[in-house]
Amino acid sequence: MTDPNHFDLRQGIVDTCRQMNRNGLNQGTSGNLSHRIPNGMLITPTSLPYDRMQPEDIVAMDFAANYQGNHRPSSEWRFHRDILRARDDVNVVLHTHSTFSTTLAIHERGIPCFHYMVAVAGGNDIRCAPYACFGTQALSDYALKALEDRNACLLGHHGLLVTAQTFEKALWLAMEVETLAKMYVHALAIGEPPRLSDAEMAQVHEQMKRMRYGQAPDLDGVGDVPRASPEPKGAAH
Repeated sequence: MTDPNHFDLRQGIVDTCRQMNRNGLNQGTSGNLSHRIPNGMLITPTSLPYDRMQPEDIVAMDFAANYQGNHRPSSEWRFHRDILRARDDVNVVLHTHSTFSTTLAIHERGIPCFHYMVAVAGGNDIRCAPYACFGTQALSDYALKALEDRNACLLGHHGLLVTAQTFEKALWLAMEVETLAKMYVHALAIGEPPRLSDAEMAQVHEQMKRMRYGQAPDLDGVGDVPRASPEPKGAAH
């Protein structure tokens, strides 16, 4: 029988939010997370610290913006709703203010194809959306545009946004993009790094598709893949 209260998803949101903080992707009450449910979504409440958050605190909202719960939904509910409504391939929307991604976003700078792992976000770069005030429809519109044919983008003067099918994959992709952002910021200290060509990136996409490389590890441990970190564990090329 289907749980009408979606307890497992609510617990998954709480667990993932706390993991974001443990991984250094977030701090305090910044960032937010949602998961699709029939005709709507579950989303983190506004201004509630993750270490105090419980499954019953998660807010249920339909696509018409009607919500139920003990708290108001995250102020960023618009881009969560609009992404889930527009993207059938997405179940989870995760937003963080992770340090290096936000550093680039402050400069309105995306992440180019300086490293082949940029391809894990779905394209040859990770775009940065123009700035708009948090919680506005303009921000949601910019985010949707930046996410066209992509699973991650930066939000100008704001932070990082990733989409995925599961909590595990969303958290994995957020960590990958933050690692790429850190590498890019450090590379810029030497100078603007060279880019891989379109042909080289096409080869990367094909290789990743063929090998299932660059995807979140399966939960049973099959298909584990290297990270973008300088010292990947168990890397195989």
